[in-house]
This record gives sequence, structure tokens and C-alpha cells, in this order.
Amino acid sequence: MKTILRMRYWRIVLFFARVTASIIFWDIFLRRIGLGAWVKNTRPRRLQNIAIRFRALAIRLGGVMIKVGQFLSARLDVLPPEITDELSGLQDEVPPVDYEPIRLQTELELGSAIEKVFLTFEKEPVAAASLGQVHRAKLLPNEAEAMGFENVVVKILRPNIEQIVEVDMSAIRVVGGWLKRYKPVSDRADVPAIVEEFAAVLNAELDYLSEGKNAETFATNFKDDGGVHVPRVVWNRSTRRTLTLEDVTAIKITDYDAITAAGISRAAVADRLLATYLKQIFEDGFFHADPHPGNLFVLPLSEKDEDGFTKFRLTFIDFGMVGRMPDKLVEGLREVVIAVGLQDATRLIRAYQTLGVLLPSANIKLLEEASAQVFDRFWGKSMNELRSIQHSDMMKFGLQFRELMTSMPFQIPENLLLLGRTIGILSGMCTGLNADFNLWLQLAPYAKKLTEGEGGSVFDTFLNEAGELLKTLIAIPGRAERVLGRIERGQLNVEAPLVNLQISYLERSVNRLTSGIVFLGLLIAGAILYDSHTLLGQGLFGGAGLVLFYTAFLVRGRRPFQ
Repeated sequence: MKTILRMRYWRIVLFFARVTASIIFWDIFLRRIGLGAWVKNTRPRRLQNIAIRFRALAIRLGGVMIKVGQFLSARLDVLPPEITDELSGLQDEVPPVDYEPIRLQTELELGSAIEKVFLTFEKEPVAAASLGQVHRAKLLPNEAEAMGFENVVVKILRPNIEQIVEVDMSAIRVVGGWLKRYKPVSDRADVPAIVEEFAAVLNAELDYLSEGKNAETFATNFKDDGGVHVPRVVWNRSTRRTLTLEDVTAIKITDYDAITAAGISRAAVADRLLATYLKQIFEDGFFHADPHPGNLFVLPLSEKDEDGFTKFRLTFIDFGMVGRMPDKLVEGLREVVIAVGLQDATRLIRAYQTLGVLLPSANIKLLEEASAQVFDRFWGKSMNELRSIQHSDMMKFGLQFRELMTSMPFQIPENLLLLGRTIGILSGMCTGLNADFNLWLQLAPYAKKLTEGEGGSVFDTFLNEAGELLKTLIAIPGRAERVLGRIERGQLNVEAPLVNLQISYLERSVNRLTSGIVFLGLLIAGAILYDSHTLLGQGLFGGAGLVLFYTAFLVRGRRPFQ
């Protein structure tokens, strides 16, 4: 086993070593010797090929690497779309483990022969994933009577999965150590923090006792809602590596024909699904963060509603991945809403800082200027109007703030990333259930609640802002007098982040051009003099090599991933 794990470690490290070497060659060396246009034109295909190769590696290795691919596919804040798009379809499905190792591990965990623990236990798994697999079973009669149900599902971690996770994470941390030393990457992403976020999510999924507690927390939050059901946990048949739950399998939420055939209103399912999540996010501060179709079911009931449709329950399973809404996150989201409402660019950037989405390298002044211009250009436009904006206008905006667009000083914290991913999946599900689904009708009351401060209303908030604005207006004459005085004394300094950036680009371009001319001059002179003055020719070749090294590695060029 140790040999297999060691080979696995080196396969992962060598894969990323090749990727790193490729990035250095293409995005540093070739770009800085004047081949930037070629690098840019071939970049999408190269990045897609990297993602394709990683996907193949993940499927072969299984385990953590599939989870890594899924995690990276959600990092739209860090990775380019060529990579995230290719990895987005990576499914957490691998060949199942043979029954015998699963039986042995289950008996070891539960401390008894499987026949003495369950009345029946199906050998074929219902589902197999990278970390574990699920088998159907039946409780013994006395336990079934006590619990009030007989049919259960048993989740079992794959044998040796914890050793595999440890090896894979060791390899990933090594790669993260490389990347944090590479300034163009470290400026755009806190790589060690991303790695540790992933490790925390992974460790939570490896702890089935934690998942059972999450399920109970969710059930408690919805104990008064008869339209939502959560599987009950059989605690005396559960351990950290084995989790036994009530079998609540019903109609998959994406099986639209079966929902309709059961007489259930699909529009009602969509409405309840979103309402359920809005309660989780804005009221409970605790939400199910993995709402894919295999984790959501619709259970038909025997009664009809007032419109003649069959009543139903919405059933949630798999609570290994959950999100939490700490006070700071709610406060930050509230500030974003108010800042957008007031078109206050400065307040918007402060809201980003509250949310923790800005890296230390972020150019705050440039962000404020870009946000202010976004308000000026696009404020008040409907979605149809935004769609009709000329491509040339968007290109001008992108070029104007090129440094901001390419450096991307945003890194989304894990809880906010889970929230965004969850809402994105929900939106697609609700639209699939009901083509006329209107997100805003249900979101409006929660948005209103979000913008209401503790004990205050939206009106109070805007009134306070008006008061602050009035104070600013009153202070303008005094400030103007001080500014005029500084101008008279020649002490006025003006900061223009866009001008400074353009000057910086110009300086780097001139340095590269000058170095290129010197390199070519030395190279040509060396070639001419080599036959008649060999020593002098060799000296000129050496000088050309030094200039090339200076151009490629010492003159700071444009950042990669542009």
C-alpha cells in the first residue's frame, strides 16, 4: 500500500510540475522576449488542454482528485473559464468498491457481523462516489419499531480513503507552495488559503458524524414546516466512517415527467424550493450547499391542495457540504445592497473588504474609480438594455481598466463561494421546473429584510446617508479654501491611478524595446565578427545572452493569464 501511495503522490506532483514549467515557458519567457501576441492567441487552447489532462488524471486516480476538480470548477474568481468550463462536468462517480472490503469495514466500525446489525444489507451499492458509497439495508425488527421506519441507507467511507486523502493533500500543498512564490499568481490569489479551504471542506465530508449532526440541525430548523422532510439518523448504527439514515428516496427533483404524472404542480415545487433556501440563507444562517438533483426529492402525499394538485414534501439528503452565514457575511451583503442603491463606489469597496473578497494587493483607488464608472454607465438599465450594450463600449471599458480586469484582486471566501454556487444551481433547477419562474418576486421580501438594519428600515438607512451627505456639503467651502491655499503654495499633489498605470506600462514597454534592440545589435555584431575575431565574437554573443536574460527575467513584463 505504501508503494501505491508513493506512486500516487509523485504522479500528482509531476503533473503539476509539468503544468508549472509550461506556464513559466509560455507566460514568462516567450512573453518577455516579444512573443506576447502568439502566447495570447494560443492561450485558450493551452489552458483547455491542461484542464483536459487534469480531468483524465482525476478520473484515473479518483479519490481527492475528483473533489479537487469539482472545487476548482467553482473557483471562477481565480481560474480562467477555459479551465472551469472543462472541469464543471466532472462527476463524483467512480467504480464501486467490491462488497467484501465494504462488509469488513462496516463490521469493524459497528463492532458486529453485518447479519446481526441489519435484517438485510444489499451487496450492490445504490451510489458510488470518490470518498464513499451507499448501500440499502433494513433495520432489525426491534430497532425498526423503535425508530418508526424499517428501510435505511448506509453510507460507508471507502477503505484506506483517509490515507489517500493525506497523500493527495500533501502533494497539493507542495504545489501550493510553488505557486505562492510566483508573484503574478500570489497577487491574484492567496493559494495557501485556498488549499486550506479545500482541506476543511474535504475533512468535513470525511466525518459522517458531523454530517449526521448537520442533518439534525437542518431538521430542527424545519420542524414546523410539514412541506420539508429530512432523513432521520440511526445513531446507534453510525460512526465517523459509517452513517445510517432513513431511506427517503422519492421522485428526483429533475424528473419532470414523473412529478407531473404524480399530479404535482411543478411551479409549486419551484416556489417551495426557493422559499426553503431563502429561509436557510437569510433566517437560519445555515444552508444545504450541495443541491444537485441526486440530493433533492419530491415525495407525493395522499392529499390534494385547493387547486386540485397533489400535495408533496420536498426531501433533502446528503448534508456533508453545508454553508453558514456568519454575521460579518450578512453585514457585508447588506452593505453591498445599500452601496449599489446609493451608487456609492467608496462604500461598495468597503463592503467588499467586509466580505473579505479583496486581496492585500488590490488597488483600492482603481477599484473605486472603476465602480464609479460602472454606476455612471450602466446604472438604471434593465437586463434587456444591458444585453443591447455595444460590444465596442464594453471593450473600451475593459481596456480602460485593463490592470483591474487582468489582475482580478478578488478571492471569494469559501462560505460566499458556496452561497453563490448554491444560488446558481437553484436558479437552474427552478427554471427547469417552471419556465415562467420569477426569481425577483420571491427574493424581494428577503432583499428588503436584508437592507433593514438592526431595528431600522430602508428609509432610515437612506435618511442617515442623506445626513452624512449634508455634512459633506457643509464642509465643502472650508475644504475648498484649504485646497486653494495648497495650490498657491505649490503643495498640491494629485493621484491618478489610471495615469500611473499607463506610465508604468509605457516604461516597461520602452525597457523591453530598448533591451530587444541591444540584444539584436550584439547578436548581429557577434555573427559578423566571429570568423575574423573569434574571441570578440564570443564576447558579443555572451553579451547578447546577458541582455536576453535581463529582458526575460529582470525587466518586469505583463502578468500571465492576460
